[in-house]
Amino acid sequence: MTKDESRLRYDEGCLGAHALNVIGDRWALLVVRELMFAPKRFQMIRAGLPGITASVLTQRLAQLGRAAVVVHDEVLGLYALTDLGRALYPVLRELCRWALLLPGHDPRRFISLSALMISISATIDAAGAAGSPLQAGFIAGAEGYEVVLSPEGAPEVRAARVPQADFVLAGNGNTLAMAIYGSVPVTDLAAAGHIVLSGDGVAAQSFVDLFSLRPQAGGCDQCV
Repeated sequence: MTKDESRLRYDEGCLGAHALNVIGDRWALLVVRELMFAPKRFQMIRAGLPGITASVLTQRLAQLGRAAVVVHDEVLGLYALTDLGRALYPVLRELCRWALLLPGHDPRRFISLSALMISISATIDAAGAAGSPLQAGFIAGAEGYEVVLSPEGAPEVRAARVPQADFVLAGNGNTLAMAIYGSVPVTDLAAAGHIVLSGDGVAAQSFVDLFSLRPQAGGCDQCV
């Protein structure tokens, strides 16, 4: 173990500092974000983090591996989260929710599909979504997800190369975010070529109408 590998970033007994000793380095939590719903190969992880260099991603994956947050299948070349890594999902969700309170968010900057799938859990109208039978599909490149709503109205995301849903929206992270959070109807975005809509357009509009980038009064206690 090198000196850098063994150093403590924060020499404190605080539990928060203890957590940040594992995930507090730049990019570490975003690497976790990219692996939250499915194992990925190195280049696919990097595609979701366009500002990261190959050497830094290698370092972060190694650090997360030593911390038992990430495992690497050397035969398949896949990186995946452990149970410990997946337990960071609420942390990422709450960061998104907290960010709604901050000025300066620019949705024109790059958004990965994994990032979008996490943000929807922070921005849903859980009361309006509770009990809804809607099933959504999203595709960006080789990445695809199915989203169903729990009885409490929380989005449940699962990886699916070919989503089986009431409708499927295809595009990139930014155009799909435009469909979910923008004011232009989904069918109009599809007609303009910004996204591809397959399936029930009415269901698609009903689904995206459940989400807003406005801070939620009192939070979203049901989204667990």
